[in-house]
Amino acid sequence: MASSTNQFFIFVLFLFLFVLKTSASLAYHSSPDGLLPFSSKHVIIINKLVTRATLIVHCTNKGDDLGVIRLNPLDSFDFRFRVNLRKTTTYTCSFEWPGNTATFDIFRADRDDNPKSKYGVCSECIWSIYEPAPCRDRRDGGQPQCFPWAS
Repeated sequence: MASSTNQFFIFVLFLFLFVLKTSASLAYHSSPDGLLPFSSKHVIIINKLVTRATLIVHCTNKGDDLGVIRLNPLDSFDFRFRVNLRKTTTYTCSFEWPGNTATFDIFRADRDDNPKSKYGVCSECIWSIYEPAPCRDRRDGGQPQCFPWAS
């Protein structure tokens, strides 16, 4: 019985490593996005405030605090990560500019790494931050997808 348990453990470990290796080698191809675990993501945040104010950005997830970043008009900030196995990865950012504070989930696996999402999968998630709303730019040059602020 112990031998069969060991064989099963080795099989599961091999399968996990194979999926991880395959996911890493396909990180820059768009076709497997949202299908494989541990998909690579690149989030880019651009200050496009119409008032041309400095934007203060602070992004976190459960285990990662990216610190406080100051973005001058049209400056950008980016970070990279991999979606967790359960596909529950979420990065929440607070945004501050004169007279305003807002919060938004800049990456949510259920929205941004789900082939069934109406917003589509992004491996490079480019966000333009405007006063009325954060907008995810489309790589094909189409109309950006804007979302309401969480607060």
